[in-house]
Amino acid sequence: MSQSPSTTTLVVAVAAGSALGGVARFLLAQAVQGRWGSSFPAGTLVVNVLGCLALGFIVQLASGTAEFSPTSKTFLTIGLCGGFTTFSTFASETMLAAEEGALRRATLNVGLSVAAGLVGIWLGAMAARLLLGMLRRGG
Repeated sequence: MSQSPSTTTLVVAVAAGSALGGVARFLLAQAVQGRWGSSFPAGTLVVNVLGCLALGFIVQLASGTAEFSPTSKTFLTIGLCGGFTTFSTFASETMLAAEEGALRRATLNVGLSVAAGLVGIWLGAMAARLLLGMLRRGG
């Protein structure tokens, strides 16, 4: 019987995976956007779709075999895929709810995530504009 990994081990796995995923996201998004050459965020779209593909593959594969340790699952899913794009987690959780027959929960997750995300971006931008205005006026 194998022992569960320590929280510290899992945190290190998440940190390492997140660093790699974040760098991969940056490089891929830049490369795609450079080739696309328009105002449409093609780089982000490609990253989000590839992240979903990778997370779906890893979760299904890991659930179907005992070859993945808890640490490697954490590194690959929360770390690497999470660092690459959190959109993949959002899509995975929504799909899981739909597969469980919880269509209301899945729909609510989509609606609230998009609406609250847009409101959050707007509120954050307004707060920054307010702060910048105060700083420009001298406090």
